[in-house]
Amino acid sequence: MLTLSIRNQIAIGLLLAALMIATRSHHFATVHNLADASWAIFFLAGFYLRSVRVLPGFFALGWGLDFAATTWGGISDFCMTPAYLFMLPAYASLWLAGRWLAKHYHFSWNTVIPLSISASAGLILCELFSAGGFYFFSGRIAETSFAEFGEQLLKYFPMYIETFVFYTAIAIVIHVLFTVVHQLNSRNTTTG
Repeated sequence: MLTLSIRNQIAIGLLLAALMIATRSHHFATVHNLADASWAIFFLAGFYLRSVRVLPGFFALGWGLDFAATTWGGISDFCMTPAYLFMLPAYASLWLAGRWLAKHYHFSWNTVIPLSISASAGLILCELFSAGGFYFFSGRIAETSFAEFGEQLLKYFPMYIETFVFYTAIAIVIHVLFTVVHQLNSRNTTTG
């Protein structure tokens, strides 16, 4: 199981919040904007941060950024419908997947299996809640059908997966580097 000091958790939480602030304005990357890291942020927050309060905290931050972007930032409010409430279980799915992974974590290659399981489950549930909530309950789609919803999933879900994998892969590389350096320092301290 992963255990971090409060100091490290605060540092990681601040980094994740800064990443959300820097990337929240666009879902997918463009020449001028980074892709929205929110899905990876909720997963990583569940993995690294022990307090349950971070889930509503990051949700409030995301909502505040969305509100500011649509109210003052010139971003379309097309997605700001009552279906926005479906983002709560969507993000909670990723956060819980990260929590589950933290409980099954140990620094070895075997962690790839629980990582794959938790990330896949979190991503699928998040997409079903967020896209399904919007598609069926936003009032923006005149005539809904499961077939058309399936087509929308096939069209957009791979881009969300790409973005999630991009940010999560960066986090994994940083995690491995910090862990290896920490283990080397611990060995040097005990042998020196």
